[in-house]
Amino acid sequence: MSTDTARRLVESMRELLWERGYTGTSPKAVLQRAGAGQGSMYHHFSGKADLARSAIDATAAEMRAKADAELSGPGPALDRLAAYLRRERDVLRGCPIGGLTQDAELMADPALRAPVTETLAWLRARLAALLTEAVACGELAPALDPEATAAALVATLQGGYVLARAQGSPEPFDQAVAGVLGLLSAFGG
Repeated sequence: MSTDTARRLVESMRELLWERGYTGTSPKAVLQRAGAGQGSMYHHFSGKADLARSAIDATAAEMRAKADAELSGPGPALDRLAAYLRRERDVLRGCPIGGLTQDAELMADPALRAPVTETLAWLRARLAALLTEAVACGELAPALDPEATAAALVATLQGGYVLARAQGSPEPFDQAVAGVLGLLSAFGG
């Protein structure tokens, strides 16, 4: 087996986790999607959970890198925040990390839950740091609580995904983002 096979298995598991969740993804489905032989998964991974952890870790790393690049770019902190919140997303598919919280089997496994929890905590902390920067630069009033606001922003994004999927339209997500940006504007410095 080659490392290319392991990479294909991880990518296939990433896609299937986003589409079906952990419980709905069988090893057979992963092997079929990857175009890999029957023993391939167990050659590279100790089992489904080990492969899923690799897939979740890869998704989390990709999400963190993309978010950090957007939030660390040039310009005023609020402009970077607005660009991050408004960036193009596959809203109707949901968040590939946040959506995993709906899978009871995955959340019951501490090893699989850890990267989900860590990624959402990282995002809250990263947004809180950006909001702290905005307060320090006078873009937002000192009365704004960066940590509570960051939690509200993450909740808005995750809830926006849920509303959009329930309605079958990205419109509720876009409205949620517009609403939270409007609320932030009320705290302008």
